[in-house]
Amino acid sequence: MNTAILITIGGLALLDTLSPATMAVTLYLIVTDQKRLTRRLFVYLFTVAAFYFLVGVFLMTGMDLLIDTVSNIFQHKLVSWTVFSIGLLLFIASFYVPEKKKREQPKPKSNSLLAMVALGFTTSLIEVGTAFPYFAAIGIMVTSDLSLFEWPLILAGYNFIMILPPLLIYSFYMVFRRWAVKPLEKLRKRLEGHSSSVLSWVMAIVGLLLIFNSVDYL
Repeated sequence: MNTAILITIGGLALLDTLSPATMAVTLYLIVTDQKRLTRRLFVYLFTVAAFYFLVGVFLMTGMDLLIDTVSNIFQHKLVSWTVFSIGLLLFIASFYVPEKKKREQPKPKSNSLLAMVALGFTTSLIEVGTAFPYFAAIGIMVTSDLSLFEWPLILAGYNFIMILPPLLIYSFYMVFRRWAVKPLEKLRKRLEGHSSSVLSWVMAIVGLLLIFNSVDYL
């Protein structure tokens, strides 16, 4: 397994942690329901991670079959120019993401664990369309000739890193719960108000990665 590939995918996973939705929901649960927090939060995070993992498996197997059908497709100049163009468009578009003063995040409609599963599914469904780092990581894995044993482990590790910030926030709350609620509530409001700027940065970085990974084949 190539160390450079692992570093690149790990960097993309860290970039994916900037997505504000999961952290905002975690902060909301901490602020509003401390008594039943642990089970509800872990059910929510497991649902998010499982959703993304299954999407990743679907894309990996589907793209792998496509590459088996069309040999060396990612080394083809036309495809390389397409990837380069997508990266360039993402980078340019990142400067024109409209700013929103406040973005309301999805919230649970009840206190049941089933509601947390539904919330995790809803959040993931909303965010997956803009999960540019995740798609870039899957593209790198598909073109890296990884074995059937390697890529599921990398995919699982990616998803664990993706939900690591909510776990760290939860740990912070459990250690400093007496005075942690007010700072976490302020952080939640800041995340809701700056979600578009986060998306802008993610688009720019992923766009540059796509450009750099395709420029050698132009």
